[in-house]
Order: sequence, then structure tokens, then C-alpha cells
Amino acid sequence: MKGFLLGICLLWAMLLRSNMQIASPATVLNCCEGDILLLLDSSGSVANYEFFRLLLFATELLRPFSLGRGHVRVGLLQVGTNPNLEFNLDDHNNQESLQKALQSVSQLQGDTNTEAALRVAQRLLTKTDENVPKILLWLTDGVQPGDVDELMSKLKAQGVSVLAISTVHGNYQVLKRAVTPPLESHLYSVDIDNIDIITEELRDAIIKIIRAERLRVVHLTSHSAVLQWRPVLSTDSGYYELWYNPMWKTDEETRRNLPGDSSLVELTNLQPDTTYTAALRPESNHKLFNTLYVNFTTLPDVLSPAVVSVSDSGPRQIRVSWGPLQLARVQRYTVEYGAIPSGDVHTMTLPSQQNSTVLTSLEPGTQYLVTVSALHVNGKERAMTVRACTQEASLPALADLQLSLVERHEIQVAWQAHQEGLTGYWLSWETENSHSIKPSTSYVYLPPTSRSTRLTHLAPNSRVCVSPVYSSGRGDGLCCTAERRAGLLS
Repeated sequence: MKGFLLGICLLWAMLLRSNMQIASPATVLNCCEGDILLLLDSSGSVANYEFFRLLLFATELLRPFSLGRGHVRVGLLQVGTNPNLEFNLDDHNNQESLQKALQSVSQLQGDTNTEAALRVAQRLLTKTDENVPKILLWLTDGVQPGDVDELMSKLKAQGVSVLAISTVHGNYQVLKRAVTPPLESHLYSVDIDNIDIITEELRDAIIKIIRAERLRVVHLTSHSAVLQWRPVLSTDSGYYELWYNPMWKTDEETRRNLPGDSSLVELTNLQPDTTYTAALRPESNHKLFNTLYVNFTTLPDVLSPAVVSVSDSGPRQIRVSWGPLQLARVQRYTVEYGAIPSGDVHTMTLPSQQNSTVLTSLEPGTQYLVTVSALHVNGKERAMTVRACTQEASLPALADLQLSLVERHEIQVAWQAHQEGLTGYWLSWETENSHSIKPSTSYVYLPPTSRSTRLTHLAPNSRVCVSPVYSSGRGDGLCCTAERRAGLLS
């Protein structure tokens, strides 16, 4: 028993030590894109020692790969009486996270219910939006694998590559039917203590399935394109030969040699709205690589301004922005604006590096017509017009309101207000009502020249309110309570 525990401790020590020494070839780190689901036999037929050796093997097998979307996604599904999804394909985006997760896996024990686990695997690998190669890597002792033929056939029919490793001589015929050809690189039956000898061979088989051998366009404009590829060379192992041309004009071919450590290149001075074909061939004395091809069509030519927008609108100002900036193609911008329908037209001239300006001294609540035009270096001019509205100005409130007692039943109301745009005042107060206990409310509209007025027969504790009235509406007013005490107003 002590020897067994010591063996387990040594295994985990090896795992922890190797986890601190991640040194992977650049050609593997960024080589591939695909999903790998580990189907790990965690049933009672697998000895504890074998289980941890399988985990250690998986750790070393997967260590060199870059993880995450756009690279390699790894999931772990355990086989027991009931399947257990230890972690899903999107759970780990770096090696440190994956290694910690593998170290924390515990064995389920129980029955070998591979069929139930395969149904989960089918859902994980086939019902996904990721259009990438998919691998099911089955790690088992090979003992009583169950009736898996139909489920494995469905997985393979849906494009999943099945690879298997058996640690003892189990049902070889079942394993043989389960895996995807070729058998010599996709099916292994090894002694658990010698499982390390197949690590590189199996990893190479996986790389062949998920190697992302493609040339992609990752950015496109009317005059340029950025191409990206998975690096298969290093600085000292070779170089890349690139050539491209308009698809129907092979005599206009352009060729370039790129360093072995490159993984992207920008093609410039392209013609707008034109279909190009590009090819990239890795050149090396050590290995023969396939030539990668891609076709793309540049965007139609865009002359600035292609878009004009309005923001930060206030009663007296508006910000106008435009784009795209084309420093090499535009000499200057001109902004013209005027109130609709017949306001004066104002003009601003701006440098080519400016893509916004603030129009000031505008009228509140007014619609403006704004035109932005660009003079291009080739003499062409392009203009774009938008409509913009200033916000309504906030109306000034009454500045002051005072009540004073003139006689016993008469008070004087005096006020102050902002005069610009003023058209009058709206005055309200409560008067005594001989026919009801409840007082009546009286109203009066006074001209803008009024600064005070006198009120009589106010109800006890009458509320007196004055509001300024402007051409565009009523401003906020003020109110006071006329409370008489011993002949005085308070």
C-alpha cells in the first residue's frame, strides 16, 4: 500500500514539475485550430495508478498547443456509471488553467457506461457553431467498452475523428471499428508504464487533423488587404514566398519574400473593387510544405466624407463629425451651415487631419442644414449634407417675488424677471368666497412692463404665484403665502 501511494505521489510530482517547464516549439504553439474532447475511462475497471498515468499522458500530449477559440479547445468527459463533464471546450484558454484542471480530476469508479458518455460527446462535438476539425480521443483500459459501434459510427459520419488508446489488450475489434483510419496512427494498445513512447506520434496524428493550413484575409479596405497564416517556419528554418495579382491580369503579378518568423503581411496599393488571388509557399530545406491560396475582393472606393453625424446638440451649438480620415487623399474640408428655410449661410475651412468641429452661436430650437465637403488631391470634390436641430432653450425662471401689506385688506405683489423674450406675467391668487368655505382662485395676465400689482380681498393664508411668460412658453414661477397677523403680512 505504501508503495502504491508513493507511486501516485511521484506521478503528481512529475506532473507539477513538468507544468513548470512549458517550452513548446513555435510551429506547434500556433499550428492548429480544432476541438479535442478527451473521453477518459474513469470506471472501477481502471486501476488508480493507470488512471493517473492516463491523466499525466494527456497533460504532456496537450502541453504544446495554444488554447482557446481560434486555436485548440480541450474538454474532458469522464466515463463511469453516469458520464461526468469535468470541463467543457470553452473552459480553459491557456495552458496554466488546463494543467490545474487536469491535476484536480478525481476518478469516478463505478460501471463502464461508455454509451451514455458518447451521447454527451455527440452533443458537445456536433451541436456547435464552430466550423473546425473535431477529435474524440478515447483513453480506456479496453475492458468491456460496451455497445459503442452505432454511436461511434454516427460521430464519424458527422465529421468527428475518433482516436483511441487502450492500456491493456481488451476488445481490439471494437476499438478497431471505433477509430477513424488510418489505424496505425489512430489506434494504440500500450503498456501503461510505456505510454510515454507514443506521445509524439499521437500528437503528430492530432496535428495532421487540426493543422490550420490556410491563408486568411483578416482586414480589407479598398486599397489594402492583410493576410494571416499559421507559422510553420522559424527565423532560421526558411522563408515564405508570397505572390499576388488581379485574378484576370496574371501579367501584373507581385512577388515578395518574407522572413520565416512572419505570420501576416499587408498588401498595399491595390485597386478598389477588384478580385485578387494570393499564394504563400513556405520554403525550407528540411521539409516540403503545401502552397496556401486565397482569393479576395477589395472594397469599392470610398471617398471622404462617406458619413456625417451630429452629436452634443445644445440650444446654441452642435458638433458635426465626418469620416473616414484620408490624410493622403484629401487637401481640406469645408463645412457650410445655415438655418432652414432661409437663414444666412456660414462657412468654415478645416485641415485634412480634422474630422469634427463645433458649430456655435446658433439659434435655440432651430433646424439647420449642414454640408461637409472634401477637396481631394486629384481635384475631385465630394460633399454630404445632413439636417440638425438645436435644443430648445431653457426658459428663465422668475428671479424674485415679494408681498407687502398696504392696507388691512390689500397687499402689494412685486417681482423681478429676465427680460429677454418676455411677453408678460401670469398671476394667480386665492380670494374669499361668500358662497363657500373653500376660497376661489383668480387669475390675471399682466404685460411685460409690469413689475408689481395690488391684490384685495385675499383669502386667509392665500397662495400668490407669479410666472414669467415668454414667446416659446412659460418659465418657472415663484409662490408666497399671504398670512396676516395682527395687521401685518408674513
